[in-house]
Amino acid sequence: MSDVTPQFIAVVPARFGSSRLPGKPLLEIAGEPMVAHVWRRACQSQANRVVVATDDTRIRDAMLPYGADVVMTRDDHPSGTDRLAEVSDHLGLSDDTLVVNVQGDEPLIPPALIDQVALRLADDPEAAIATLAEPIADVDTLFNPNVVKVVRSLQGRALYFSRAPIPWDREHFKAQPSLLETDAWLRHIGIYAYRASFLAAYRDLAPSSLEQLEQLEQLRALQHGYAIQVALASAINPAGVDTEEDLARVRSLLSAEREGGIS
Repeated sequence: MSDVTPQFIAVVPARFGSSRLPGKPLLEIAGEPMVAHVWRRACQSQANRVVVATDDTRIRDAMLPYGADVVMTRDDHPSGTDRLAEVSDHLGLSDDTLVVNVQGDEPLIPPALIDQVALRLADDPEAAIATLAEPIADVDTLFNPNVVKVVRSLQGRALYFSRAPIPWDREHFKAQPSLLETDAWLRHIGIYAYRASFLAAYRDLAPSSLEQLEQLEQLRALQHGYAIQVALASAINPAGVDTEEDLARVRSLLSAEREGGIS
């Protein structure tokens, strides 16, 4: 495996609408909108270009003073992958261009993970997508349906993603255990690298039965036969912002960083 980060573009999708936290990309954290923190982390990666993709002029107007590269997209995309496909078309990317989706609600994402997921895709020319995972160490996380689990092949390819606790330990899961005795379980981290050719094809893929059951869009690609590489994350990825409690936690962490002089 190469240790040289390939050329890639990082895209930060920033949708204004959110059922839990309306206007989430513009929520203030340590004196700046959340999306600015994500954009800055992406700029600290080795991406050749960083683009904020948004459907709302308020987000565009908030990011232009930072000097951000902003692409306006439609407001009716059913998924973040569809939004990236529009960005790829807008930028006229060649089929072999690598595009990393840095979710707009991850203001603490380590830049090293952005580089890692691009490198993982570059190292597997037959894969259409790469993503990351980390070990699950506690029972509550494993059995939490809001935490997506992934099972890999020996070659690191995704076999399945689920909200259920997979793989199922037939011997020890007759009742929910009090502790996990092995590191057999992996939590999916929602950062993706795509080939632009896949983004162009994705829009024509019919929604899959597994995708609809689990409400996980990556299952559309998997069920249609596309290979997804899954690497173990090289750094700890703090949780993103989905709730008011998450927002308070991230505000506290980033305010402490600012006070300590950490950018």
